[in-house]
Amino acid sequence: MTTNRTSSTAGLVFKVASEDWEFEQIHRLNYRTFVEEIPQHAPNPEGRLVDRFHAENTYIIGLQGRRLIGMLALRARRPFSLDGKLPNLDAYLPKGRTPVEIRLLAVEPEFRKTTVFTQLFEQIARYCLAEGYDLAIISGTTRQAKLYRHLGFTPFGPLVGMDQASYQPMYLTLESFGRTVERSPVLRSSFTEASPPDHQVFNFLPGPVTPTPEVRAAFAGTAVSHRGQLFLTRMAEIRGALCRLTGAADVQVLLGSGSLANEMVAAQLSLLETTGLVLSNGEFGERLAANARRAGLRFDWLRLPWGQLFDITQVERFAERLPRGGWIWFVHHETSTGIINPFAELKALSARLGLHLCVDCISSIGAMPVDLHGVHLATTASGKGLGSYPGLSMVFHAYQPRSSPDRLPGYLDLGHWAAHQSVPHTHSSNLLLALGEAMRGATPERMAQIAANAAWLRHELRGRGFGIVAPEPVASPGIVTLVLDEGMSAAELGEELEIRGYWLNYRSQYLLERNWIQASLLGNPDRGSLEKLLHVLRMVCSRHSLKKNTSTAAARDPA
Repeated sequence: MTTNRTSSTAGLVFKVASEDWEFEQIHRLNYRTFVEEIPQHAPNPEGRLVDRFHAENTYIIGLQGRRLIGMLALRARRPFSLDGKLPNLDAYLPKGRTPVEIRLLAVEPEFRKTTVFTQLFEQIARYCLAEGYDLAIISGTTRQAKLYRHLGFTPFGPLVGMDQASYQPMYLTLESFGRTVERSPVLRSSFTEASPPDHQVFNFLPGPVTPTPEVRAAFAGTAVSHRGQLFLTRMAEIRGALCRLTGAADVQVLLGSGSLANEMVAAQLSLLETTGLVLSNGEFGERLAANARRAGLRFDWLRLPWGQLFDITQVERFAERLPRGGWIWFVHHETSTGIINPFAELKALSARLGLHLCVDCISSIGAMPVDLHGVHLATTASGKGLGSYPGLSMVFHAYQPRSSPDRLPGYLDLGHWAAHQSVPHTHSSNLLLALGEAMRGATPERMAQIAANAAWLRHELRGRGFGIVAPEPVASPGIVTLVLDEGMSAAELGEELEIRGYWLNYRSQYLLERNWIQASLLGNPDRGSLEKLLHVLRMVCSRHSLKKNTSTAAARDPA
């Protein structure tokens, strides 16, 4: 009888084994593979082989309907089975790693020349990344040595096993796996941002944040005309909700990013024909100064080193130079450093001196309570603390702006937008409806949860020796900016975390220049994901520190 060795892989499901019938088939495939095909164990009349580490194994399996067609087992508890074959196992392995042993690779014969092994390997890799393992150890059959090398495994030590079944010990590091991912179009598509829905990603970016299922559903609805009554009604409702959330008198919703909103504030200030003061102690304060220069504004600039706190007495000395009717412009939550600047003090100072206060609240509104009573102009965006998709921005205003067609381009003319109830031009109903749904979740309870989780995260990070840019009294609930030890690269750390499914902010040029990396809580990640992030950070940074110390010792004692 000839065995059919070509089989369709359509309809296969890969998962962690959890059902009794799955485990029974695991024992029987284990027997057929490692008793009948590869004589590692003695036959028995039951035709089933229960692995000696079965109670501690995690099985990744492939199913076709209710038939098991392939499996791999993982086990992280020492001693490994390989410890019994190589008593000095650790001497062969890279130091400072968190290893897991992979065993019991078995695939039904008719599926061996298909993609089943690759798919099993993908699932194993996903599991290891999510659980924090960064070193996989196997005893690979010598018959498949070429395949294992192709996947990035490094052979070590002598062969183990018996003459009838000899195996080569091998390990795979996270870095080698990353290089394999880059070389393989199949694997690369599985471990990039376009990965399948079952690939868990922990999003700690300041934007885009991960919207809730309700927000995603609202965004995915049928687009409607921005001139229709449904759209106009929803726009009015959302503007009202934004004003209730912040205490602002009015707001215009723009189709564009937060940068557009700040450009519009600069354009409005140009109509005052007076002087002002820009305050900066980070990247986004410096961007406000750039906005002011481009708009041709006359202003003083109190420019502090990044992360330095404002002394309100010093600010007052600068502000007293301004005429009544002048303006102050600053960032509430300085996203680059994670510092909250003194909003209430600046509001009181501006009121006392008769100045117009303008505030960039792009990373604060929605993530923490913000009171815009008495604020001349303020800005925010949909894809930050409000928890929606990027693409909409808002300009809050305490006065009725008039259109200035002879002075300003229409798209930067706040009065033009106000005259048309925020719909002078084409708008996106999908973005607007998603924002409306997100507004339902912008509750005091959500803000309190973000603040509590951020305080917990900062405490845990400091307890583990990490440096944080923002001092605790002025640390924001939305952003935690980490200062890395000398010799540790934020780019390398960010890339390794990204491979593991943890998205942190490190690619911005201003972060790369300072070797900073950020974890954002603007999207309200849960405590469980923060705990996993801490575990992975500790493990990865410990390994980097060990590598650095080893290199330093070698440099001191080359012998």
